Amino acid sequence: MTAPAPAPQSVYVYGVVRASHAVPPGRTGVGERPAPVRTVRAGALAAVISDAPARLRAKRRDLLAHQDLALTLGRDGPVLPMRFGMVAPDEEAVRRQLLCTQNDCLAALERVDGRIEMNLKALPTEAGLGALVREDPEVSRLRTAARRAPGYEASVRLGEAVARGLKRRAAAAAATVLAELSAVADATVHGPEVEGCVLNASFLLDLRAQRRFEGAVERLAAAHRDRAELRLTGPLPCYSFTEGRA
Repeated sequence: MTAPAPAPQSVYVYGVVRASHAVPPGRTGVGERPAPVRTVRAGALAAVISDAPARLRAKRRDLLAHQDLALTLGRDGPVLPMRFGMVAPDEEAVRRQLLCTQNDCLAALERVDGRIEMNLKALPTEAGLGALVREDPEVSRLRTAARRAPGYEASVRLGEAVARGLKRRAAAAAATVLAELSAVADATVHGPEVEGCVLNASFLLDLRAQRRFEGAVERLAAAHRDRAELRLTGPLPCYSFTEGRA
């Protein structure tokens, strides 16, 4: 009696690189018992993979392991990083996908070669509350009314007007910031809406422009500190600029 063939091993995919791109030795992947990282080659491309863990959760440890590997790979050449949690049924499925998307992936690798991603979020700040009261007739009127006739409803109306005004001021500052930073970047994309933020944008930068970009953010943060709080994250793998990846 012939024993059944073993089930294919599902694989966790970290990113796509050129076939010549080597994986640093000794690297392990995600999961409670991280498996060694390896590559699956198909034509001019390779996928960086490891055996998929039996249980995968978005724990900080694994999120950092995923991102750190993408950043490490990026030091030796371009990489199209996958979002956390990308699992393929087996290596053969990965090979087929690489062959099907080869031209798009090669073009995307060329686009991000020598580049990094920086993410900027802008949030309203209460630092400009005094200016808002002076400049916004509705806030000024409601503030006066709340002082003359204090109460729950008056406080709620004033609070809502203040929140709208602070958000409006932050959005105006963010528009100015976005225009100036986009002129420094090779490309800019808007990310998904983030609660509490008036701007969530990612910028594709030449590695040599990183310090210039960070300096511009510092200058703009100081110039608009009474309107918006700017939060810069990066350098990051180029998650937002890799259309056409496997």
